[in-house]
Amino acid sequence: MEAAAIGARLASSVVAPLIKRLFVADGPGAGLVDKPLRVSKLVSFKGEKRALSDEDLHKIAEELVNRAAQSTGVKERLPAYEQRAVAHAVADSLRSLGYIDMDDVQAVQLGHLALSRHLRSQSPSATLGLSSDAVTLHASVLDTACLHILQFFTQRSTFVARTLIEHSRRIEELSLKIDSLIARTPSPADGPFEERYAEYIASKHGKLTIFGLDLSEAPENWPLDAAYLSLDAAGGRTHDLPTLLPADHILAGRDRVLLRGVAGSGKTTLVQWLAVSTARKALDERLLYLYGLVPFVLPLRTLTRGGAKLPTPDGFLAAVDCPIANLQPTGWFDRVLRSKRGLILIDGIDEIPESERQEARRWLQELVSAYPNNRWLVTSRPSAVRQDWLVGDDFAELDLAPMSRENVAEFIKRWHKAAGIGDRYATDLLQSVRDKQDLGRLATNPLMCALICALHQDRRGYLPDGRKEVYDAALSMLLSRRDRERGIYKPGTIRIGEEHHIQLIQKLAYWMIRNGRSEMDRADAIELLEHALPAMPKIADQGTAEEIYHHLLIRSGLLREPSAGSMDFIHRTFQDYLGAKAAVEGLDFDFLIAHAHLDQWEDVIRMSVAHARTMERTRLLTGLIERGDTSEKDSRRLHLLAAACLEHATELNPDVRTEVEQRAAALIPPRSADQARALADVGPVVLDLLPGPQGLSEDEAYFTVLSATRLATDAAISVLAQYRDLSDLRVRSELARVWSRFECDRFAEEVIAHLGEEDLYFCVSTAQELHALRRFGGRSRIRITGTITPEEFQTSCDRSRLTHLWVEAESGATWEWLAYFPNLSTITFDSPLASIDVSSLKKVRSLRTIRLSEESVFVGSEALPPSTKIVRACLTTT
Repeated sequence: MEAAAIGARLASSVVAPLIKRLFVADGPGAGLVDKPLRVSKLVSFKGEKRALSDEDLHKIAEELVNRAAQSTGVKERLPAYEQRAVAHAVADSLRSLGYIDMDDVQAVQLGHLALSRHLRSQSPSATLGLSSDAVTLHASVLDTACLHILQFFTQRSTFVARTLIEHSRRIEELSLKIDSLIARTPSPADGPFEERYAEYIASKHGKLTIFGLDLSEAPENWPLDAAYLSLDAAGGRTHDLPTLLPADHILAGRDRVLLRGVAGSGKTTLVQWLAVSTARKALDERLLYLYGLVPFVLPLRTLTRGGAKLPTPDGFLAAVDCPIANLQPTGWFDRVLRSKRGLILIDGIDEIPESERQEARRWLQELVSAYPNNRWLVTSRPSAVRQDWLVGDDFAELDLAPMSRENVAEFIKRWHKAAGIGDRYATDLLQSVRDKQDLGRLATNPLMCALICALHQDRRGYLPDGRKEVYDAALSMLLSRRDRERGIYKPGTIRIGEEHHIQLIQKLAYWMIRNGRSEMDRADAIELLEHALPAMPKIADQGTAEEIYHHLLIRSGLLREPSAGSMDFIHRTFQDYLGAKAAVEGLDFDFLIAHAHLDQWEDVIRMSVAHARTMERTRLLTGLIERGDTSEKDSRRLHLLAAACLEHATELNPDVRTEVEQRAAALIPPRSADQARALADVGPVVLDLLPGPQGLSEDEAYFTVLSATRLATDAAISVLAQYRDLSDLRVRSELARVWSRFECDRFAEEVIAHLGEEDLYFCVSTAQELHALRRFGGRSRIRITGTITPEEFQTSCDRSRLTHLWVEAESGATWEWLAYFPNLSTITFDSPLASIDVSSLKKVRSLRTIRLSEESVFVGSEALPPSTKIVRACLTTT
């Protein structure tokens, strides 16, 4: 006999009255005050005022079994003793109702069959030794009993009232979400075009050229999915405590962001990632906020090419040479932006001349005023725009953080995997980056990491030390060895040696720098080569200027055509480096000094000092000092730039070096975030100039620490250790936040171990850091900033000390493991996009407060004890 057949023969008129006796009588009201209503509190056979004895419970079970056995004919097949054993088993299972840890609503949501299985699992030995018919009878009786139990729950007045309220709340939340999604759905007339446009965006921006991979048998383009490395952005304004958040998350809780980052830090890659993720609709929890948006990728260098005026929205696609621009439906852009579906990604404020940036700002302000409720991301190098440049337009200002040790390790592993190179080279390089301070200091952004990987592989493990040496080696690798090693040269083809290659390309670079451009018209490039070729007869004899241009474009690995009719460098860094070389060879020192106050010339000046000979360096640096002394407006910038150049001055008159250092020392300590950033850009030489905390104001001390933490070298640890005893929470938070950038044990011993604990969350990204904290007695407040498993956290964290925990929650994550910490009273979930089920915290008996971001979605709060409160908070600061 099947269990379903047995259950079908048990009449409700018989079962319902028996089941009703298992529970206490209902009370009036909606049951909101006493929620959650535990099943264990509803049973009538448990507690001081029990109305049902064990004997009564057994009689109910016996009655249910007898009725089922008689109605199905099982009674004749089962001996009496086995029927009694089944009755005992049913009684044991029903008795488990008094001990299960769920409320009536959760039980109903579970379903009667799952509830029956749960009850049977609580007393697995009850059916040991029974025949298969007896086991089936036990299961079927319990299935039917659970069906009536749940029916009884749903008919209680308190259940109905409370669930109606709960359902109303959830329906309201769901309605708001549905309305939001509907608002992001294109009209039927626009749908086909938007699908085609999304395909175009995914195709155009879905690949990256990763430096060095084209030197092996690996493909020249790397799929964005494989290449993208999630870096961090530092948030908060000047006086806020900076916090790190994933860079692709910066638009999740804010609609407008100005993102600063140094050359090669990954700004453009982030723009591509956001655009492609939006277009493909392949969004994980972190990127769900992009659902239904339409991305517009607007590189300013392209929009202003040839002096063009910045476009209105209807000209966005045409301005970036989108081949389907003429197919967009009339008024499409207006419908997209008015329906709040625009994701406008404006890349490279620094790549247009400084004289044009104010006009670009007005253009942006007009766009934002006309279409305010879209998402806007603007990127720039740090020095290109002043602090708070767009704050008046409600833009949050964030900085791309330098790559952490973990980021560098992950990038190196991915690069070698994509290049098809064995793990040995990756392991050796990782060790070199960690052991050699100069090399580790270079590997702070994706571009430099890629350069170092390529050179390490190309030179079989030998690496140059300085930045200029790295660039020199990279150019040599590209220009003189690339084609030969790939077997490109054939008889009759154009052949240009390394020296001539550089001479030609640096002329293009210097023209672009002098004209303030990051892109150049193809026709202008060819005309420039026509003027240069007569001085190079061996090259001129091999082809026309257009043929030579084509050869440089295809073979050098440095140039590319981002769109028809235009040319640029694969990265702005190479343009600056080669332009500087042309300036030095042309003895254009006065011209360089005259333009040194412009941010577009900063890297050019630095590289010029690197290229220059000893007397030429003296001339350049002396010129910067003298101009800074006489220019009230640009004094700070010029003197700091001169200090930054010392890194590249391998040989320099000692008197000149002293003059430069004295001017820089007068600008210390920094008094704003911009000044702190400018000092950090000077490089490690500034560490010798930074003062200790004595005599500094709280702001000066904080910004000094901010400068030093951006210089993640071993020398910075000694500077930072001087500030470890300050009480200012901003200073302590910054010191705790940057732990992962330094060697773990040394930074822990010299800095972390001495930080005052009051109100401070200690950031940990690895189990090793947790172990270090435990060596120093543990900490009460911990913030997890990396990938640490629950097992690692339980093993490494001081169990008795932990009272406050800050984590980044993911949808579907469960938190029962936190019950291991008996004094944990507060947990902060920092993930506004995740749907967080807090019901799994019910076993954390010490928990009193759950903090969630204002945008978080959470469920399961009814399972928590009444003493646990949920607080909505802004989590942008620690």
